Amino acid sequence: MSTITTTRTAQDAAVDARPLVEIRRVRKSFGAHQVLRDVSLAVPEGTVTVLLGPSGSGKSTLLRCINHLESIDGGRIIVDGELIGYRQAGHDIHEMTPKQIARQRREIGMVFQRFNLFPHMTALENIVEAPVGIAGMPRAKARAKATELLDRVGLADFAGHYPAQLSGGQQQRVAIARALAMGPKLMLFDEPTSALDPELVGDVLDVMRELANDGMTMIVVTHEIGFARGVADQVVFMDGGVVVEAGRPEDVIDRPQRQRTRDFLESVR
Repeated sequence: MSTITTTRTAQDAAVDARPLVEIRRVRKSFGAHQVLRDVSLAVPEGTVTVLLGPSGSGKSTLLRCINHLESIDGGRIIVDGELIGYRQAGHDIHEMTPKQIARQRREIGMVFQRFNLFPHMTALENIVEAPVGIAGMPRAKARAKATELLDRVGLADFAGHYPAQLSGGQQQRVAIARALAMGPKLMLFDEPTSALDPELVGDVLDVMRELANDGMTMIVVTHEIGFARGVADQVVFMDGGVVVEAGRPEDVIDRPQRQRTRDFLESVR
């Protein structure tokens, strides 16, 4: 287990109203390559934050650090007032045990580029697995919840279908339902439409819009500029492992202040 040292400053002092997610001067390297360079970001509860940026800018790594799929080298990540992946002792923070980390992940849902569904399980069974196997929910209750979630993502008639019998967009919607089955307080989306054929993207984005309208706190890595403009409360443009620009979508997307942001947006429009 790793130990990192951090100096507490006035910026880290407790405040009355914390955002749901606080990312404070987070650093992450893979060997000699520094992927995240003192990244700081706050995500208020009930809002949608969209991370934009070119490949290799650190967006997906930051997302994986939020639920400790990647450990950090410095800084801290706090979700709902709880330090993620570490416990603090004086000025040092020590990595938690795998069991403690797994407990934290139960409250942070994540949807990946690839759907990662169990091929030998039906859509319903894929959703039931975690609540029963990890949370200890009675199977009948988990099946009822899974049925509700399939209906919520528009797949009520596909409960008995196996992943191979579903389109990519349908599989991704099952993956979203599976992440929701644990009742997370935060949802992370890592380019959820990038592996889909263009005609399948809309159904997945519609589900995400509905989640946003329901008040789910979401952090989304995407290149879907229209989604960012229409749904995000905050847009963050990253490049080279740093936050280049952040603000309301109408400011960052329509009136970017930095040339690097303007160049990127021109390339994806």
